[in-house]
Amino acid sequence: MATKRKQRHIALLSLLISATLFTVSCKDEEVDAEEENELITTVKLNFSSGGTTQSFKYSDPDGDGGKAPTVDAISLKPNTTYTLTVEVLDESKMPVSNITEEVKEESDEHLFVYTPTPSSLLTYTYGDKDANNFGIGLTGNAKTNTAGTGKLKVQLRHQPPINGKATKDGTPTPGSDDINIDFNVTVQ
Repeated sequence: MATKRKQRHIALLSLLISATLFTVSCKDEEVDAEEENELITTVKLNFSSGGTTQSFKYSDPDGDGGKAPTVDAISLKPNTTYTLTVEVLDESKMPVSNITEEVKEESDEHLFVYTPTPSSLLTYTYGDKDANNFGIGLTGNAKTNTAGTGKLKVQLRHQPPINGKATKDGTPTPGSDDINIDFNVTVQ
């Protein structure tokens, strides 16, 4: 009888240990779940050259769904090097949330990717780096080539750590998009 009671106590103790480990495991998953993508309603690209700045904006005030976003067409001069800076906002709340500051603070988890189509339209060079020497893309240089038209895809990749291990490796592959916008571009 004492042996059966001892077996029950061991079984109960095993069950309690398993439940504790399961709870700790679930809490770790909840921490990862908090690493959600940001709500971004406005993206502003600022191209500066020769003392002049031109700004082009993406705006989606109601977020995904609802009304279609508006996207300015970008017009740049050929064979010109521009300093390109980007501002990212969530204007769905008051006061407006400046996501640009969050990207700066969490630069080891964010990467802007600028992809021109055709690739000969312009060349982008990162002007800022995170603590691991990977590009961020809040500032950089965009050099246009000869006259032409095309698109500039602007992505903000959110690359948070997984299970405590960094995922940002300087490429757009890991993570998910916080933004993915196609701007029409004319170089003339």
